[in-house]
Amino acid sequence: MIFDCHTHVFGPGHVGGSFLADAKRAWGEQYELIATPEQHWETVKQFDGAIVLAFNCPATGVVVPNEYVADYVGKHKGRLFGFASVNPHDGDAPRQLEFAVKELGLVGLKLAPIYQNFYPNESSYYPLYAKAAELNIPILWHQGTSFVSQGFLDASRPAMLDPIARTFPELKMIIAHLGHPWHGECVSLIRKNPNVYADMSALGSRPWQFYNAMMNVVEYGVPNKVLFGSDYSFFTTQQTIDSFRKINDLTEGTKLPRIPEEVIEAIIHRNTPEILGFR
Repeated sequence: MIFDCHTHVFGPGHVGGSFLADAKRAWGEQYELIATPEQHWETVKQFDGAIVLAFNCPATGVVVPNEYVADYVGKHKGRLFGFASVNPHDGDAPRQLEFAVKELGLVGLKLAPIYQNFYPNESSYYPLYAKAAELNIPILWHQGTSFVSQGFLDASRPAMLDPIARTFPELKMIIAHLGHPWHGECVSLIRKNPNVYADMSALGSRPWQFYNAMMNVVEYGVPNKVLFGSDYSFFTTQQTIDSFRKINDLTEGTKLPRIPEEVIEAIIHRNTPEILGFR
């Protein structure tokens, strides 16, 4: 099995505001972010399936509606699984999440403090986590850095999730991108909390950071807590597989330890739907 646990779709009009302005500053004025369901399916259909993420981040200018994702994944049931996203600042966020799960058929929640500008450990947001626990769905967190100038960087440390994991020990959570650049914190978190996982998406273009993050995973004995993901459309599933299998290239001619090949292949072939309770 090759299952991509971290993919996006971005339709026309979904990306704007400070996110787009900062992206153009980072990558040039020609930059645009469009990834239609049709483009997404062409990329992932050769694999066993994927999680597709909604994105409700008006604070930084990205809103991919739950309905947009639900309509797409509903056409590929059993292969694609949609995660809702709600704005945690909304007073009825728990009710919105319940609607997305019970009426739209979405099976998880995506939250991103650096894009939604909130401090996840504040008690006012705990009713949302309680609702996710009640619905028995996982939360995927972008708990790491980003280029967005208006984002709350200090809200994005992986350690911010530890009180949540201790309060809701049965709630499954995934930390995206191994919490880059705080992969040490991320590894500490997934090691101590049985139902907290990480994915290794979006790290392949930074081989030194990727290698060090995975070496932390190996040295702390938690490769079984790492899920495979690409962060499509920024990287494709195949590009991520290829970069992962080349992670040891920078050790050639040195005394640096290698990431064991069996660890790499076990993560690439991880049965994420079973771990998260989708199948």
